[in-house]
Amino acid sequence: MKKYISAMALIPVLMAVLPQPAGNPTAELKSRFIEAKLYLPDPINGYYRGTRFDWAGQISDLKCNGHTYFGQWFEKYSPTLHDAIMGPVEEFGPLGYDETKPGESFIMIGIGALKKPEEKSHQRFGYYEISDNGKWSIKKKKDEIQFIHKLTHKGYSYEYIKTIRLLKESPVMEITHTLKNKGNLPIKTNVYNHNFFVMDDQQIGPGFIVTFPFRLSGDCPDFKDIAIVKDNTIRFNRTINGTETVFCGTLKGFSNDSKDFNVKIENTDTGAGVSITADKPLSKLYFWASIKTLCPETFIDMDIQPGKEFSWKLAYEFYSFDKRK
Repeated sequence: MKKYISAMALIPVLMAVLPQPAGNPTAELKSRFIEAKLYLPDPINGYYRGTRFDWAGQISDLKCNGHTYFGQWFEKYSPTLHDAIMGPVEEFGPLGYDETKPGESFIMIGIGALKKPEEKSHQRFGYYEISDNGKWSIKKKKDEIQFIHKLTHKGYSYEYIKTIRLLKESPVMEITHTLKNKGNLPIKTNVYNHNFFVMDDQQIGPGFIVTFPFRLSGDCPDFKDIAIVKDNTIRFNRTINGTETVFCGTLKGFSNDSKDFNVKIENTDTGAGVSITADKPLSKLYFWASIKTLCPETFIDMDIQPGKEFSWKLAYEFYSFDKRK
């Protein structure tokens, strides 16, 4: 049975942005149930200034029901390292990369215009010089934070709005997005959430179960002897150690109905759980894990014609349950 525990039952919902001119700009969100800390986008002082993930929505810590759900999972840090980032962060496919000549720039939504060097293909794990950061603005209310990123480059122009909201009456965090195409070229791409879960600082192993509402299939040789696909779940045969990782990029079984976008992660050793749902269907499903983080990577496709917009919403419900004896 799910248990909801009010973290701050007598304290009204509030949010404060913490000014840190000499450090990384941050914000805090609080509700009756959830406390979250975020790093904010900043081209000069931002904690993450890499060129892979959208800069908005970096959650460095989230507490709910006496459990923690996000945190630092990596050992090496640099602000421009592609994966030195925390939380339910998102990566878009590049815009205009193939048509861009070396020395010119292509677009990564939520980051900016990136200068293309001489190379055969897009290097998502690398770093690109940012030729135009676009314009960021942040709007704050009591129980939410909204990021707005605007960029115009060649025939592309967009306004990207991302809002993180804590619901008042339940332990739920919503992440809503709207991408407006204000340019002359269509925006045809995809986005996925990497979901860097770090749950109760536990090493990833047999205590974790990832469950879907459909029977999974897929060829996953990079699961090795560590993880296994079983019916509608991903389970672990043993703990992940050292620098070991597991990955599968061929997971199937979902339909084109948004009801199949429903991922549940539970840790039977600590009794921490979270479910993720969306209002759009899955287009692809990957899974990656290392020693401290496990990541269902959920993809959504979009094709936005000039003058149109596309919106999607993710909902994270955090809960606790009776842990394994």
